Amino acid sequence: MALFLVQHGKSLPKDKDPEQGLSEEGISEVEQIAKVAKGYGVRVSRIIHSGKKRALQTADIFASSLKPEDGVQESSGLKPLDDVSAFAGKINSEDNVMLVGHLPFMERLASYLITGSADKPVFKFQNGGIVCMDQDPDSRSWLIRWALMPNIG
Repeated sequence: MALFLVQHGKSLPKDKDPEQGLSEEGISEVEQIAKVAKGYGVRVSRIIHSGKKRALQTADIFASSLKPEDGVQESSGLKPLDDVSAFAGKINSEDNVMLVGHLPFMERLASYLITGSADKPVFKFQNGGIVCMDQDPDSRSWLIRWALMPNIG
């Protein structure tokens, strides 16, 4: 199973959009990353998002490229300050799933899965980027397989 962690794309400031939907730059970057992911053969059974507008928009852009068989779904537990240990317990290790959420949650979830502590950073996320994680079937340990970010410089 692969777990794809995505921080939503760049969003508009609250004074321009109270719900902070994606900016034009955010849409463009997520579309680009989604096309690259499709080109590399990324397959997911479903895309799960936090319910916030920018996460839903990001999830929909990825869904239009990756065509998940179970579609796009909203889930509780993915908000910026939600408990990562509670959410980690709900991860099904049999499916390839993409989670679209927010900082600091996404960085803390990756840290928790790899080190057992949400407070030991293991990766710096970027808006619209993907971190692909995998769980070793024997040891049940999580590792980062690869990452794809809009800005590599």
